[in-house]
Amino acid sequence: MPLVLKLVGATLLFLIVAAALAITIVPRFLDRIYYDGRESDHFDGARFFNPDGVDDTLAPPTGGSRAGFFWRYFTGSDGRPPWPASVPVTPTKPAARIEGERMVVTWVGHASVLIQTQGLNILTDPVWANSAGPLGLGPKRVAAPGVRLNDLPKIDLILVSHNHYDHLDKATLKQLWERDKPRIVTSLGNDSIIAQVGARATALDWGEAEVLGGDGWRTERGIPQCDPDGACPGDRLSVFVMRNHHWSSRWFADRNRALWSSFVVTLPSGGNLFFAGDTGLGDGKWPAEAAALGPIRLALIPIGAFRFVPGQMGSGSHIGPIDAVRVFDRLGAARAIPIHWGTFRLSYEERETPPRMLDLLLRCTGGDPARFAPAAFGEPVEIALYTAPTQRPDESLLATCADRPEIKALR
Repeated sequence: MPLVLKLVGATLLFLIVAAALAITIVPRFLDRIYYDGRESDHFDGARFFNPDGVDDTLAPPTGGSRAGFFWRYFTGSDGRPPWPASVPVTPTKPAARIEGERMVVTWVGHASVLIQTQGLNILTDPVWANSAGPLGLGPKRVAAPGVRLNDLPKIDLILVSHNHYDHLDKATLKQLWERDKPRIVTSLGNDSIIAQVGARATALDWGEAEVLGGDGWRTERGIPQCDPDGACPGDRLSVFVMRNHHWSSRWFADRNRALWSSFVVTLPSGGNLFFAGDTGLGDGKWPAEAAALGPIRLALIPIGAFRFVPGQMGSGSHIGPIDAVRVFDRLGAARAIPIHWGTFRLSYEERETPPRMLDLLLRCTGGDPARFAPAAFGEPVEIALYTAPTQRPDESLLATCADRPEIKALR
């Protein structure tokens, strides 16, 4: 018996020491220094932050501990409405190129969108993974990509908004880099993550641009003056990294070591492209900053993953349909496509709730639902040249509209 007690005691001591070492060492091991640069109004020398406040981006959206949130999420014990295990998708094969002012847009899924115009193929946050998490863990895809990876045309430009797994998929980036060597533009720090698969990215701060001119790509620090029609002098195409309101992490300990962003792609004619990335509303001023670069022909705006408790309409990290209407109006966009819904189950709402709520809110506020309408996976959508919208939602009605029974009844 004494020998058994000694073995048990030794085992317990070993486990205690191992746990203590893990608590001390593992977080530091998982932490990463993705960026080392000067301090700014959104970087304290070690980590990035939202200059308009952190609101609830630092805590689990349901309150309590982060471990508890993930336990309830992965065990399905948080009372979420059910989602389908899969939805039917018929993948399509896009054209090789779309020349001139025509713009054809194909929603691949989640925040992955193919934009074809001016002879360029632009891809946002490419994720072809079957799950959105490390080591194959995380939420599983319920909708296959609307375009098979091998059926993509040659990609010229990739925009990567931040480093969350449902937006930065290293395996997909590796395949696209090895096949096409595209220009990859991202925000500060994410280039070091992308480099782990051998790909090269240009990482910019908010307000900086990657410009395509006669001598190829070049980086400009600060926003140059652009014409009212959105064209920058002497440039054929520019990619502006712009402010939004979010956070970043690949693990638990590397929080906000890399920056998050939205993008404006200015085009020679026809209006600009806006990609919101992943964002909460924050101070709500960043859409106007993007619109100041010229009229927006197409905006890609997230509407999903907004409900983490019953009845919730948005979180600090994500905009729901209500705030998406605000962003759409403040951008003054001629056309918008809702993204970031229906692909990965990331939150509490039913799968079809985001587009249904968006449609009801647009109708209630006097907006035009046809201008901010969902696209089917893989469906090529022709985007008309920019014309100033004559029918815009009335933001002052949003609170009243959100209180209507048909909207409150959506789970």
